[in-house]
Amino acid sequence: MALSRAPQANASWHLYVVRTVDGALYTGIATDVERRFGEHLSRSSRAARYLRAHRPSELVLSQPVGDRSLALKVEHHFKRLPRPVKQRAVEAGELRFDPVTGEIRS
Repeated sequence: MALSRAPQANASWHLYVVRTVDGALYTGIATDVERRFGEHLSRSSRAARYLRAHRPSELVLSQPVGDRSLALKVEHHFKRLPRPVKQRAVEAGELRFDPVTGEIRS
């Protein structure tokens, strides 16, 4: 009997940021950030394509967001930020966002 890897409906989603060995910032969402980061490190077929080409160095930010819909919105807005703003969020260790639209607040 195969076990499903699908997250539970009420699972809390997290936004996470990984720094690569070449200094780039990769952003994703997951319900289990440690497991997902391990997949990226392993460079298996479950790892993000970008991180198979740009080796991950460290997990620099992980923040609970809420449901999957909101996590996707926050991820979308975060990815559109200029690098210096992303870097400030990483250094602060937290990200402020609108809980309805997912827009990033400074």
